[in-house]
Amino acid sequence: MSFISRLAPAAVALPLLLAACGTTEPSAGTTDRAEVPVAAAPSGTGGVRINTSPEQNRIRADKVDAIAAKVPEAIRSRGELTVGFNGEGAPPLVSLADDDTTLIGVETDLAYLIADVLGLKVKEQNTSWENLFLAVKSGKYDAVLNNVTVTEERKDIYDFATYRVDQLAWQVGASSPITKIEKPADIAGLNVSVGSGTNQEKILLEWDAQNQKAGLEAAQIQYYQKYGDVLLALKSGRIQAYLGPNPPIAYQVAVGGDSRIVGTLSGGGSVEGLIAVMTLKGNGLVQPINEAINTLIENGRYIEVLKRWGLENEALSRSLINPPGLPRQPK
Repeated sequence: MSFISRLAPAAVALPLLLAACGTTEPSAGTTDRAEVPVAAAPSGTGGVRINTSPEQNRIRADKVDAIAAKVPEAIRSRGELTVGFNGEGAPPLVSLADDDTTLIGVETDLAYLIADVLGLKVKEQNTSWENLFLAVKSGKYDAVLNNVTVTEERKDIYDFATYRVDQLAWQVGASSPITKIEKPADIAGLNVSVGSGTNQEKILLEWDAQNQKAGLEAAQIQYYQKYGDVLLALKSGRIQAYLGPNPPIAYQVAVGGDSRIVGTLSGGGSVEGLIAVMTLKGNGLVQPINEAINTLIENGRYIEVLKRWGLENEALSRSLINPPGLPRQPK
């Protein structure tokens, strides 16, 4: 059974704190700075109920022949889109349903929608976070939809078609004396947790480095494999704060009642953080995926899925190919 209860109300995520970004070479699927698609405003509606059962009754879409014809022949001929997910997460992103087997979430729903437009069936692959990147790089997986943020380093190896704004949140225990975390100095000396190998880890390490350079006390960083372990650590006081993706945190705050959000920030740090479908660079798949997403935005299926999971305030008005990502890390 999932550690989050079945059919529980989802939280309305907090307002986004995002900066504009642009591309250097506008072309099909890209945009210049003046035309950057912004996230929709928070819906302001509550009472969304999340179905965590294996019977999902997903929203589906029709095939678009002109887009499907652009899918690389090797994929088109087998009729399947092999998509990687990490099912160890929590609603509303990717998680296991109440049967502890079926993958559910906004990411899986969008994968099925994209595949519908491309005239393909989804072949799900549930693996670890680290293996998602290795499997795409080796060609084992065609694509990944798993809350992957666009970064400049990742763009060296992968292509990206954006589909959601990346927002992070700081989570603390309900009785914590911490009331806000909005700048690096706010985490000086704290016991904090973050996911290993994630963009939020890069941001946290940058904050900690700034603090130490300024003579402030270093943060004590702890790592956990599963979000459930993070929640236990917060409850027991082993950690004082956790930095992670806003959607599952906002969801847990709503259904658990034993934690709070004390700050949000863009997952892209100094640029607008964007979540994207990840494919192998140059394999010809990113263009049809990008066109499929924009078709779904235009026909309304895209926003229906986001609303289903309480994430309509993270919607984009247009999908981009390889937009500016999180800056490269110093070597």
